[in-house]
Amino acid sequence: MRVLLGSGGFRSDERRENLRDEMKDFFGPSVSTILFIPYAVQDHDAYVVAMKQHGFDGGYNLVGIHEFPDARKALEQAEAVYVGGGNSFRLIDSIHKEGLIEPMRALVREGCPYMGVSAGTNVACPTMMTTNDMPIVYPSSFESFGLVSYQVNAHFYGGQIWAKHGEEFVEHFGETREDRIREYHERNPTPVIGLEEGAFLRNENGKVHLKHGSATLFQPGVPSKVLQSGFDISVSLGG
Repeated sequence: MRVLLGSGGFRSDERRENLRDEMKDFFGPSVSTILFIPYAVQDHDAYVVAMKQHGFDGGYNLVGIHEFPDARKALEQAEAVYVGGGNSFRLIDSIHKEGLIEPMRALVREGCPYMGVSAGTNVACPTMMTTNDMPIVYPSSFESFGLVSYQVNAHFYGGQIWAKHGEEFVEHFGETREDRIREYHERNPTPVIGLEEGAFLRNENGKVHLKHGSATLFQPGVPSKVLQSGFDISVSLGG
């Protein structure tokens, strides 16, 4: 399977260029049209327009799955898939309602390239349980596509957070991302990769390579491990 997962946060020129370069290298010249799944936001049409306006289409023809009368059929005929960011609960709720879990698994197993960013990365995991989002809807299940064997916490930021109030920085005393992931591991054994903004995980040929940034690998019962761009995470995952 070929899976490209981005954390998001592509708000600088350098990160946008990295995004376009990764898309071109991942999808290649043989792909012309990418089926885009915009279910993580409310206005699907506006989402697709914004993707094109900001160059997040990588120069490919991006077509929203909502434009087709039958979402499942559109997915089964796709040559490449891109699942965008937004609210992971809303996204997985729509995915289950449209019956896309098994068709997506089958499609990607057959070689169709899958790209996810932020919420789209969350739903590539076994579940969407390591999201940062509020449960604005109540999905029938947290089960996700399971295209990779690990969980991802997108937009990961290590350590304590300080917020700027006026000209001063004030410590935020709420739970850190490490705290949240520790809570997850109190009930679940699956490894979690805290993926920092701008970074990618490229899953291909049984390998998981970290690109364009840093990540932290969390596994229950062992110290966390900070990883840098170029690292083959599959070694630490036992792959």
